[in-house]
Amino acid sequence: MRTTLVQRDDGGVYPVLRPLHSSDEASVVDVWRRAVEATHNFLTPEDIDFYEGHIRDVYLPALEVTVAELSGRIIGFLGLHEQRVEMLFVDPEAHNLGIGTRLLAHAAARHATLDLDVNEQNPSALAFYRSRGFVETGRSPTDGEGRPFPLIHLRGPYPR
Repeated sequence: MRTTLVQRDDGGVYPVLRPLHSSDEASVVDVWRRAVEATHNFLTPEDIDFYEGHIRDVYLPALEVTVAELSGRIIGFLGLHEQRVEMLFVDPEAHNLGIGTRLLAHAAARHATLDLDVNEQNPSALAFYRSRGFVETGRSPTDGEGRPFPLIHLRGPYPR
């Protein structure tokens, strides 16, 4: 039987980080939706539906996705294209447990710098990245789809 737990020195457990399998896609989209509904209060339900289709049909197939799995359940994921973090989402029930930090560190172990965008209206995500050494490199008045959701561009030499 395959275990998905890694024991920590303090007796807790870490999730296992592994590549996305095609059978994971529905779970990953569910984590994405739950995380967005919990953190992106500036989006309407229609906006969320629009982006969900893009996540499922465009982004997941095009990115190198790493999932965080705990006890057989996906609790977070990171989508990477070269050194660009395109997506980092954690199930709201697993927020503040270090899952996002672990996923980010996993990506940083392979790249000297990481680039990413964060919604200006998501101050908790911006604080998360800034606290991990990311600095602002620019801004855009719209998101990648041309919608009125300003982005802050960040670059980080993530501390190793």
